Amino acid sequence: MNALTTETIHEALRAVPHPAGGDIVGAGMVAGVQAADGSVIVALAAEPRFGAQMETVRQAAEQTLKALPGAGHVTVVLTAERAAGAKKAPQPLARMPSVKHIIAVASGKGGVGKSTVAVNLAAALARGGKEGGLKVGILDADIYGPSLPRMLGLSGQKPGLKDERLQPLHAHGLTVMSIGFMIDEARPLIWRGPMVQSALRQFLEDVDWAPDGGSLDVLIVDFPPGTGDVQLTMAQKVPMTGAVVVSTPQDIALLDARKGLAMFRETGVPVLGIVENMSVFICPRCDHEEHIFGHQGARAEAARLNVPFLGEIPLHADIRRLCDDGTPVVLAAPDSASGKAFAAIADQVRAALAEKNYARATGL
Repeated sequence: MNALTTETIHEALRAVPHPAGGDIVGAGMVAGVQAADGSVIVALAAEPRFGAQMETVRQAAEQTLKALPGAGHVTVVLTAERAAGAKKAPQPLARMPSVKHIIAVASGKGGVGKSTVAVNLAAALARGGKEGGLKVGILDADIYGPSLPRMLGLSGQKPGLKDERLQPLHAHGLTVMSIGFMIDEARPLIWRGPMVQSALRQFLEDVDWAPDGGSLDVLIVDFPPGTGDVQLTMAQKVPMTGAVVVSTPQDIALLDARKGLAMFRETGVPVLGIVENMSVFICPRCDHEEHIFGHQGARAEAARLNVPFLGEIPLHADIRRLCDDGTPVVLAAPDSASGKAFAAIADQVRAALAEKNYARATGL
């Protein structure tokens, strides 16, 4: 397979005409290019004045790149930049009729185990309890640091394409999509905010989340850490049922968690609760417990902010090992302290969804 480079991709795109004349490369429309192992992602910066013509340009660019030797999966997305002074009514980022509930798993800062919580919550909801499992998908929205491929044992695999829609991968009963399936995990993704937002839009709208014609009960979205532009845009424009905020017990993590909670409240997204991760270190040899990051800080913060406290997750070597091996601990060791903790958190989230389903059905 011939290697594709940013240079060969730019050269090919010079054959795609720009609506105002010339080509899209010369017009500065190519905002970003990512190529790895035959997968190509290109972001095109479009001006609103060209309107519907931009979709024709996007399709032409996509077809041009698909014809290149060595090209496998090709994705071209549009990033719209508003003209100075122009006003536009806010539009939803994504419409997802095939998904009943969207839940964000977020944190105010990195390094608190947010993705670990997202994966185990999704797996626990899919496995189910007395009432059976739900149909669950998980989206890796952490574009700059995708970790779900490795955590779910899907590293090196690629999504398919059917009827111009991305076909997600499947693992442990979950439907999965991540930018990590399309790029080399060792290569940095150097994209600006609008490019990331366009990629997320495509992952939400153009992925065949329910290929059997039904719908997902829940889509877990593993948010990037922090409260930046991507997080704010997702919170404002994705129709989310609620959010789960992850923190550790220490004060510095709780300080950032408060910012995440405030963001969701200000954007009208219900906070389903707070999870305290790394609550207590459990020695794998003697089961001795040590509260190395403090204890019950998140519980106290939840009470102070009047939001549910969902539970405590211990810091245990098995969680790390199983994540690296690609199996959620809630499935591999359901009777462990960690497995039971994740299952209990999932039960509370399931109960919250049941209440929202009832309210929706009764018009409350």
